[in-house]
Amino acid sequence: MNARDWLSRVDAQAFAAQLDAQGYAVLPNAFDTHDSRALIELLDSARMTIGPDGGEFFHFDAGLPPLLDEWREALYLWLVPVANRWSALGGLDKTFPAELDAFSDVNRRAGQSRAQSHAYRLREGDRLALHRHDEGEWVFPLQAVVLLSEPQCDFTGGEFVMTEQRPRMQSRPMVVPLALGDIAVIASAQRPVQGVHGHYRAKLKHAISRVRSGERVGLELMFHDAP
Repeated sequence: MNARDWLSRVDAQAFAAQLDAQGYAVLPNAFDTHDSRALIELLDSARMTIGPDGGEFFHFDAGLPPLLDEWREALYLWLVPVANRWSALGGLDKTFPAELDAFSDVNRRAGQSRAQSHAYRLREGDRLALHRHDEGEWVFPLQAVVLLSEPQCDFTGGEFVMTEQRPRMQSRPMVVPLALGDIAVIASAQRPVQGVHGHYRAKLKHAISRVRSGERVGLELMFHDAP
C-alpha cells in the first residue's frame, strides 16, 4: 500500500485534534519490519557524520530513498491544512502551498536549499540533545520522526522526548512512546496554544534520551530546507 492510500485510512480530524492538544500524534505501524530493515541497509550508501553527543548521522545528498520520498510528499499533502491553520492561529503571515514541489520552490527563492531530512544510529551511551528545526524564513510547523528499530529487542533506553515552553510557565516534558515502524508527527519548533486572551505560540524541542544498550536507528523527515 502506498503512503497516500495508507494515510487515507487514518481519521484526519482526530489526528489533527491530537496535534492541537499535545503538539504530537503517532501513526502506528506505518512501516513494516521489511521496509524498516531495508531502509537501515541503505545507510551504508549515505554520507555519515558524527553527532556532538555520539551517534552516526546519515545524509542523503543524492536524494531521499524512494520510500521516504513518497512518504514525505504524502505527509506534506496530508498535513498542510493543519500547518496553514496553525500559521493563522499563531498570527504568522505565511500560507504554505498545497504541493510539496511548490513549497520547495518557495524555499529556494528564500535562500533555503540545504535538505534537513536524515537518519541516525545511536549506540550504547549515545543520545540526541534537545533541538528544533527553525532556521530560515519559511519553517513548516510540522515534521515527522520514524523509529526503525524495535524497543527492548534491538535497544533499551533511547526514549523520544519533547519539551514545550509556554510563556511564564515551566517547560512541559513529554515522552512519546514509539514502536518499530511508527511515525510521530511533531511540532518542528512552535505551535499555537489556546490561552485566556486568544492563541499564543509555544516553543518546542525534541530529543532522544541516552541509549542504554543495543542500537537505535531512526530518522527525521523535514519539509522545509535550511539556509
